[in-house]
Amino acid sequence: MASQCSLSTLFPIQSQLDYALDDATTQEEKEQLVYQYLKKLDEAEDLKIPDFQTGLEWLNTEGPLSLNKELAGKVVLLDFFTYCCINCMHILPDLHQLEKRHSVEDGLVIVGVHSAKFPNEKVLDNIRSAVLRYDIVHPVVNDSEARLWHELEVSCWPTLVLLGPRGNLLFSLVGEGHRDRLTLFTDSALRYYGEQGLLKGHAVGIKLYRDSLPPSILSFPGKVAVDDNGKRLVIADTGHHRVLVVSSTGLLLHVIGGPKSGRQDGDLSEASFNSPQGVAIKGDTVYVADTENHLIRKIDLLEGKVSTLAGVGVQGTDKEGGAMGPQQPISSPWDVTLGSAGGAEDNVLWIAMAGTHQIWALFLADGKLPKGSESKAGVCVRWAGSGNEENRNNAYPHKAGFAQPSGLAAAPEEPWSCLYVADSESSTIRTLTLKDGAVKLLVGGERDPLNLFAFGDADGKGVDAKLQHPLGVAWAPEQSLLYVADSYNHKIKVVDPKTKQCSTLAGTGEAGDTLGPEFNKSCFSEPGGICVGDGGKLLYVADTNNHRVKVLDLASKTVSLFPISTECTDSGATKPSGPTKAPTLPKSAARKEMPPVAVSAGQTVVLSVTVSLPEGTTLTEEAPSCWALTAEGNEWLLDSRVITGDIVDLSQPLSISAKLPAVMKESNSNPCLTLGIWVYYCLEAGKACMMKAASISQPLQISTGPGGGEITVALSHAF
Repeated sequence: MASQCSLSTLFPIQSQLDYALDDATTQEEKEQLVYQYLKKLDEAEDLKIPDFQTGLEWLNTEGPLSLNKELAGKVVLLDFFTYCCINCMHILPDLHQLEKRHSVEDGLVIVGVHSAKFPNEKVLDNIRSAVLRYDIVHPVVNDSEARLWHELEVSCWPTLVLLGPRGNLLFSLVGEGHRDRLTLFTDSALRYYGEQGLLKGHAVGIKLYRDSLPPSILSFPGKVAVDDNGKRLVIADTGHHRVLVVSSTGLLLHVIGGPKSGRQDGDLSEASFNSPQGVAIKGDTVYVADTENHLIRKIDLLEGKVSTLAGVGVQGTDKEGGAMGPQQPISSPWDVTLGSAGGAEDNVLWIAMAGTHQIWALFLADGKLPKGSESKAGVCVRWAGSGNEENRNNAYPHKAGFAQPSGLAAAPEEPWSCLYVADSESSTIRTLTLKDGAVKLLVGGERDPLNLFAFGDADGKGVDAKLQHPLGVAWAPEQSLLYVADSYNHKIKVVDPKTKQCSTLAGTGEAGDTLGPEFNKSCFSEPGGICVGDGGKLLYVADTNNHRVKVLDLASKTVSLFPISTECTDSGATKPSGPTKAPTLPKSAARKEMPPVAVSAGQTVVLSVTVSLPEGTTLTEEAPSCWALTAEGNEWLLDSRVITGDIVDLSQPLSISAKLPAVMKESNSNPCLTLGIWVYYCLEAGKACMMKAASISQPLQISTGPGGGEITVALSHAF
């Protein structure tokens, strides 16, 4: 039974304000209208909503929050979202802007209310991964049964609800694209209740999970692509905002972008991206779907340059296109693949435009454009999809409807001559015929074009097969088979287009990170990308939430890690490095304090550290085992705030050097060096892996003796 106080109660009241704001011409007039509206609400019946249910799981906080306790005296913005939804992703920049504009001390708290669409999205660990992936820094509550959603009569994602300091309803905004109005409502509410003296400046126990994570080589890799001769693999290292080019043996050849997000063309060492997803490679050219920059980028490895081929750098709403690429606004491109649409081979870069639920074409050379479009290189145009979020198949491409297409694979050879589309929100694999543009169902979903909830995990034929939010597809011409990253089922599946039969290839269906000699015992966690290499013998999988790339050997049926070295052979690129600050040690970390050691100014302290693992275990290859040396509270002891390094071999002691300054500061107590150690190790059988951490404190007793020279301190720790 719905609460008497819900959005249906608020809509008639707010609609009068919305109409008035549409007619207002000045900012001052708008602010006055909102101010009078808030005053009117105060005079009316208090529209207080129910509090959060007890026992819910919270992220980014020290504990549960309550509208009647921790959030009392705050203006609270509730963001009802589900992490798969592209529209929900689109409003995150608006929320980030608000967080920069107003702090908790100002009286504003944003709370993400995660109300899942897919069963997989109800799992706390999966929500946690999404919170990290999208850099969400405000509290998030897992309303897994959508209780508050139903109480407030929320009807779609995203919905924003602004509350007053008593937990009273103020405003609601449905869908994306309301940044100006959201800012107006929030600013006005803070000013109004501030003048009433009802705001409180207390802190709200925010504790970001990301601060406790160790560094990793990859962070939420989105997509992978292999070149024609199989000698190079391109990885979209999405969480690090960069693109990696590695050899088939894992040798790092180029690192472009990262570790921070940005939007800059130019030399490889200067270029930047924002959460890149799709990648495609041909020769020495890499094409990138720079998703959160709303751009298509080109990396020229020979010239050492990055350039923009399409997009203007902000989210577009155009659903037709037809302009030259750099003048054409686009929206959240999620994948790219090379293909043909008449004319020369690979004259088109196909784009899965997730933000407008369409398939677009960027013409790289003269080719065949839709009727009425100008035929010349550089044009970026809608090819298929009405722009409505639907599961609608149609012989006319512009009348077909997609639902957040997120993966593409081209099968140009006859008799296929089509694009395969992983249509994530309809949980289907669709085909787009290159000759006539017809859109057809291959597997998954349901025939009802408006039903976007026909998902599951079932092998079968055509519509009887069920998928759950697939994000990646890869075509193997040698076998005439299509491989699918069935992301929310944590599986890799294979489809025979001739029979429309879909079956599970690898994965147990449960999120995990188990390698092994058998496909059906291996585990993945929301794999987002997949490509075929070595003449159809290998599958490379971006195992997104495990921060790894895995290799499936189709002959031996084994799953292994793809090794990535930490040294880059490209002198012009930025080398991957350790963290700029020491990661936070988990509560379970072992802590050891050593007796003080006498040192003098200008001396080099060499820590010789012996680390031993439990019997029967080995260090996990290419996992981000590392160390970090800090001097918290006495940062002047080190040349930089933190010195870091990777751990790749424990057969010999680690040798860590720190040169002390020539002039030592006076201190009432012994300054201290702290060594943090993070190791990943597995049973030799590969059936169980774990991460452990330890902290060793080494106090320094400053002596007045002659400076310089070297002193070696022996340390040890057994896990």
